[in-house]
Amino acid sequence: MARFLLVHGAAHGAWCWRALSAELAALGHEAVAIDLPSHGGDPTPVGEVTLDAYVAAILAALEDETVLVAHSMAGVPATCAADRAPGRVARLVYLCAYLPRDGDSVASLQRRQAERPLRPAVRVAPDRLSFGFDPALAPEIFYHDCPEARVAEALDRMSPQPIAPTEAPVRLEGGIERVARSYILCTGDRAIPPAAQREMASGLHVVERPWGHSPFFSEPRALAALLDGLARG
Repeated sequence: MARFLLVHGAAHGAWCWRALSAELAALGHEAVAIDLPSHGGDPTPVGEVTLDAYVAAILAALEDETVLVAHSMAGVPATCAADRAPGRVARLVYLCAYLPRDGDSVASLQRRQAERPLRPAVRVAPDRLSFGFDPALAPEIFYHDCPEARVAEALDRMSPQPIAPTEAPVRLEGGIERVARSYILCTGDRAIPPAAQREMASGLHVVERPWGHSPFFSEPRALAALLDGLARG
């Protein structure tokens, strides 16, 4: 069976993958979820976090023949990691994630969107090193189709998102072109517009589902079944 490495999006941590990890394990897979620097249980100060630090954390957890799953913001560092170590990635799966080309950043991809639904919810810290999301607006943007208990847990556990790694442009050297890649396009997403997802995923193997931005909360069993199929090729 496959080994999955699950990488969370902005302001989240390994905790968001708990239900999906259990469903993947039930299918016989190994699922490893990591905290990126300054997220979850990682103590790195937000002011010290860089895109390279994100990439290094992913590379440290990569083993041969890993199915790398990146949610949302994590699509950018996951692309960089796969570009640097294509031989270790069996498949890179973007889960309603930002997908960069050379020179792109999370921020530049957001600015390119015709619609920017995240903007009203973003709250930048006074020191301008990080941002968070307004808890009054986050549920409808990220979790509108999720169970209430999981929404409450997420709001309680979301952490400040370092700004530096979201502004840093990627530098790709061609390794990513040797990696099998799939994109799970969530047509009910209220955080990253489906039209933007479709544009970023152009040329990739795309699977569409009517899910919101957090199917690891709303549809963990169905998401696990989909990932199982993608891992089998």
